[in-house]
Amino acid sequence: MSTETPSAPAFRYVAVTFDCADPAELARFYGDMFGLPVTYSTDDFVFLGGDNGTAGLGFTRVPDYRRPTWPDPAQGKQAHLEVGVGDLDTAEAHLLARGAVKPDDQPQPERWRVLLDPAGHPFCITTLA
Repeated sequence: MSTETPSAPAFRYVAVTFDCADPAELARFYGDMFGLPVTYSTDDFVFLGGDNGTAGLGFTRVPDYRRPTWPDPAQGKQAHLEVGVGDLDTAEAHLLARGAVKPDDQPQPERWRVLLDPAGHPFCITTLA
């Protein structure tokens, strides 16, 4: 009987994909935020980045997509990104001008701001220490 333990396979984070009604619109928003190019696109799916070994973001069309209703739990938030920024006010203004929405509920606005992307997914911008 062998006592050797097989080694675990190698895993690498590649991407996260968001459900949405309009993949091209959401890809434009996040592409602008992160400076990621479109590397693959169809009518129902758009992928940003992911080339040269970097992680990317995907956006897939879902029929009858329902926007999250955060902070109301009626329709769950579905995904949540934390994005580090140098200056909260500057980053917030930039993202609001590009289609983000700032909900009234802000748990700790001096440390982070909750915003909603054009498809309604909440994400946070957080001050880098």
